[in-house]
Amino acid sequence: MARYTDSSCRLCRREGQKLFLKGDRCYSTKCAIEKRNYAPGQHGQARKKISEYGTQLREKQKCKRFYGLQETQFRNLFEKAARKKGITGENLLIMLETRLDNVVFRLGFASSRKEARQLVTHNHFTVNGKKVNIPSATVKAGDVIKVKEKSASSPKFKEIKDMTISVPSWLTVDIEKLEGKVVMLPTRADIDTPVAEHLIVELYSK
Repeated sequence: MARYTDSSCRLCRREGQKLFLKGDRCYSTKCAIEKRNYAPGQHGQARKKISEYGTQLREKQKCKRFYGLQETQFRNLFEKAARKKGITGENLLIMLETRLDNVVFRLGFASSRKEARQLVTHNHFTVNGKKVNIPSATVKAGDVIKVKEKSASSPKFKEIKDMTISVPSWLTVDIEKLEGKVVMLPTRADIDTPVAEHLIVELYSK
């Protein structure tokens, strides 16, 4: 599958805000937004009028980049959200939040969603005792996500045991056991991703 391989910092600059794609670097003075808070490219600093369509497009691109999805993946997920009962935009965000790579990130086992995706792909986690290496796998209420015993001795996860981790209310984590649980599915109020999902719905409804 195609994967974005250019600089992650360019994406943050294009959206005009931190997308937290590079973990600890995003919280430091090395963050590109801190140095050059304007869009990349020759005309990045030019003032531009944004149309209604442009506003909707930027919101979709921002959401897609927050969660690290490609266009086809994102569109397919939106179509699934539209077929479910409830509010389409909220369904979409809940489906994005309950991806395994995002849950690994939310549990504090990775410093970014990109790193979480890599760790899942490299077989470092089990879900309910079974090996799962698909980042897009959906977790459900009651699922237990745990670092594999063989992986727990690696420096990466030993380091995590010394950290204080804050998780969303719909998750619990036991740092000593390197284990997290999905207590319940998140609601819109539980999701702090700064996205105006109604603009994405309006875009795809055209």
